Amino acid sequence: MRKSQAKKLPLAPDPKFNDKLVTRFVNNLMWQGKKSGAFNIFYDALDKVAKQTSEDGYEVWKRALVNVTPAVEVRSRRIGGATFQIPSEVRADRKISLSIKWLIRYSRERNGRSMADKLAGEIVAASKGEGAAFKKKEDVHRMAEANKAFAHFRV
Repeated sequence: MRKSQAKKLPLAPDPKFNDKLVTRFVNNLMWQGKKSGAFNIFYDALDKVAKQTSEDGYEVWKRALVNVTPAVEVRSRRIGGATFQIPSEVRADRKISLSIKWLIRYSRERNGRSMADKLAGEIVAASKGEGAAFKKKEDVHRMAEANKAFAHFRV
């Protein structure tokens, strides 16, 4: 028998914006437990976003996250020896998780001098509905749309 599922620990809100979502983002951005470094990168990126767009960097970041958040995804399911890609709704918690991971992943792959520059560039692009993270969301939606015929296999 399986053990009970681990309880989710509550996140402390970040010091600047008092937002738990920022802390969650920074936790994904962090490498080797260097949280203060990750906070510095994030806040620098938001400052650069504010300079580039002449808007509040925090609001642009929130809009970028919303633009990158997927609504549907495909899951593999084996039925009668064949594997089907079955479209399904994304849980609320997973939506946020995916959007955060995509923003960070594609900002790391960008060209730029520092991580703050790269993250700022990806945030600005995503807020406008362009960039690699936004393209990833579009691809996931397109894949789900293409496999809509197998939706009746959903569990």
